[in-house]
Amino acid sequence: MDKFPLETLRHSAAHVMAAAVKQLFPDAKFDIGPSTAEGFYYDFDMEHRLVPEDLKKIEKVMKKLRGKKLPFEMTEMTREAAKLMLYNDKQEYKLLRLADIPEGETITFYQCGDFIDLCRGPHVETTGQIGAVKLTSIAGSYFKGDENNTMLQRIYGTTFATKEELSAHFQLIEEAKKRDHRKLGKELDLFSFSDSVGPGLVLWHPKGAFIRQTFEDYWRVEHYKNGYEQLYTPHIGRGELWETSGHLDFYADGMYTPMEIDNCDYYAKPMNCPFHIEIYKAKLRSYRELPLRWAELGTVYRHEKSGVLHGLLRVRGFTQDDAHIICTPEQIEDEITEVLRFSLEIWKAFGFSDIKPYLATRPKKAVGDPARWDLALKSLKKAVDKAGLECEIDEGGGAFYGPKIDLKIRDAIGREWQTTTIQFDFNLPERFDMTYIGEDGQKHQPFMVHRALFGSIERFFGILLEHYAGAFPLWLAPVQAKIIPITDRQHEMAKKICAKMRSQGLRVEIDDRSTSMGAKIKEARNKRIQYMLIIGDQELESGLVSVRNRKDGQLGELSVKEVTEKMQFEIDNKLN
Repeated sequence: MDKFPLETLRHSAAHVMAAAVKQLFPDAKFDIGPSTAEGFYYDFDMEHRLVPEDLKKIEKVMKKLRGKKLPFEMTEMTREAAKLMLYNDKQEYKLLRLADIPEGETITFYQCGDFIDLCRGPHVETTGQIGAVKLTSIAGSYFKGDENNTMLQRIYGTTFATKEELSAHFQLIEEAKKRDHRKLGKELDLFSFSDSVGPGLVLWHPKGAFIRQTFEDYWRVEHYKNGYEQLYTPHIGRGELWETSGHLDFYADGMYTPMEIDNCDYYAKPMNCPFHIEIYKAKLRSYRELPLRWAELGTVYRHEKSGVLHGLLRVRGFTQDDAHIICTPEQIEDEITEVLRFSLEIWKAFGFSDIKPYLATRPKKAVGDPARWDLALKSLKKAVDKAGLECEIDEGGGAFYGPKIDLKIRDAIGREWQTTTIQFDFNLPERFDMTYIGEDGQKHQPFMVHRALFGSIERFFGILLEHYAGAFPLWLAPVQAKIIPITDRQHEMAKKICAKMRSQGLRVEIDDRSTSMGAKIKEARNKRIQYMLIIGDQELESGLVSVRNRKDGQLGELSVKEVTEKMQFEIDNKLN
């Protein structure tokens, strides 16, 4: 089969699926059928209510259409001809989509067999080239995503060039289900959500809180080592602060209703940046003070729609591991190089080494001096080159207020996650009139860079939980060892060993339940506990412990000193 980009295969498969739906349900009205990161979908409006059994029927027709190897033929039309055809076909949604196409832009249709669709393309050459296809699910979807519009029926599917690739994809999905952080969070008693508290607001249980505290402590120590100072800022701010920042103009839908205090509106903060800027502006700054590297684990609140909430990955209250670097133009290149190096170092400590940067450049509509944009882009690109990474360029993909680097990490089963952002901002320094006194005695505007390393603590925790499938490395594990006495006779020895190991900073528990040793070992494995120290009559006599390791199996009889040193080495070196 000719090689086509996966996006082209999937978009073409969506058209073939729509053609099959048209054959089975002639009254169907069509909206759009794009490719997605996971496959494709198409939205329909029709009298028949789709059920899972319909997917097999549609797949069967798709197979026939694929076998006919029908060509995808492009036709250009005038706007009036396109309107007339869509009106005659009673395709009201396509007429509305046609109206969205800017004047002067070429209007194209693609036809395969009897089915013709308003579409920009591209497509494969024939229906026989769409690859191996599987339709996966049915869902409801409002037209244009607006809940005030008609609810359409959406069919999801995916396609790959070969059956083998398709099969591997579904194996990955099954593995991902096993690693679902929501499932593991409940099994391992790490966190929960409560309707009484409210959707998207996380309740951290003791073991989950301990893991979170452990990596937050590491985060703080490493930031201090690398020249950052930590800030604390309030959870609310006056309305005029958010007017100055522009949030009330451009981001009001993502903010919560204000509360009135002393006849002033106060808002729960959606971002930390304005507070950091106010700290900067608390006094006149000199070039001698720069660069400033300020970091905060700052909790923010965003009004996410209930339909997009997803465990820890999308919540309404979350803690950003925020940092802001404020420096002179002469310092910016070194600062960006350093922040990228630091970010990569932290990710590797958590067991992620497959990391790819994406560089987003200046869009058509942008604020800030073009010379500053050029310097910023140059510094970002140089930092990536120095790190020895291959960078993908997103031309024009930067925010209006500055270019950025996004780092995407690949987890244990090959999924890519958007994490670190290193974002220039030429907007807020202007809005807040940030200045410093330069060597020439004049006022200058500093460079400002936003840097979120994990993105949010909650989302990072979810990614980390799925990456390790709940089996955290020893330095992060809430319980590092379980002492398992076989009978009551070993309880006293177990207590003494537990106290001794805890005094050396190890997180140890005793399982002194009156159940079988096999059941205790099984329970420890299910809880992903790495070390099991088993004590029977033989160990009671010898003073040693029989050690089992979750990864390496039986390690034999060791002294408490030996097993403690072994564990401490693993923790100190953050072995994954």
